[in-house]
Amino acid sequence: MAGKLYIVPTPVGNLEDMTMRAIRVLKEADVILAEDTRTSGVLMKHFDIKTPMQSHHKFNEHQTCQHIVDRLEGGEVIALVSDAGTPGISDPGFLLSRACRERGIDVECLPGATAFVPALVSSGLPCDRFVFEGFLPLKKGRATRLSELASDSRTTVIYESPLRLARTLRQLAETFGTDRQAAVCREISKLHETIKKGTLGDLSEFYAVNQAKGEIVIVIEGCPKPDKASSRRLLEEE
Repeated sequence: MAGKLYIVPTPVGNLEDMTMRAIRVLKEADVILAEDTRTSGVLMKHFDIKTPMQSHHKFNEHQTCQHIVDRLEGGEVIALVSDAGTPGISDPGFLLSRACRERGIDVECLPGATAFVPALVSSGLPCDRFVFEGFLPLKKGRATRLSELASDSRTTVIYESPLRLARTLRQLAETFGTDRQAAVCREISKLHETIKKGTLGDLSEFYAVNQAKGEIVIVIEGCPKPDKASSRRLLEEE
């Protein structure tokens, strides 16, 4: 009988965000796949989880997926965690989940911590419809993707490195417009969590001279839809 893969979210900051169910699953699993066993080791020690760990990260996941699926088919119960948040969301996890689906192995993802949802809801921008972009392309295709997002009416959510934040905000202001509302959310669920709101122009100017630290989520207002009166005038002019 085939085993089961559990995808287990872990706290992005405050350890109290760990769920009781996640702790139980990690304790009962045969092995835990961890993005960094040293980072996850701190979490396991805190919750007295003694399950053996094995490295599973973006540099080895192509090589290890087949072996892990074989173990699952042999009946093992395996839990996958990343350094923080939900595996598969800008972290390793997709390849293994897809391989399990192709082989008919049961995959269950527990609900839990992720950085972009608290950032989105706390931003004060519309969150009924949004697009999660993750990390933008660093070079090839970056300008094109920014232009596509600029015309999207949904709220846009982006992950960014603090070292690239000033550059990205400058490009966003140039492409989306300096008056577009946005929020820069830093260190979600951690001791020094901050959310700075304003226009892209204001935020770009602020972070051009103020170096940010920690994990960054940028939330940007969607492209405003033309009102009916403006649409009618455009049609009349045509």
